[in-house]
Amino acid sequence: MSCLRALLCLICPPLAVLDKGCGSIVLVTALTLCAWVPGVIGAILVCKD
Repeated sequence: MSCLRALLCLICPPLAVLDKGCGSIVLVTALTLCAWVPGVIGAILVCKD
C-alpha cells in the first residue's frame, strides 16, 4: 500500500477502496456511516494487498 493510499484511508475511507469492487465500497461506506474509526480500519484491511 502506498503512502497516498494510506492517507486516503485515513481521510476518506470509501474513496480509498473505489478500485476494489462494489462489495468493499458498500461495506466500508456502511462502516464509515456507523462510525469513522471502523470505516478507516475496514479500508486499511481492504487496501493492504
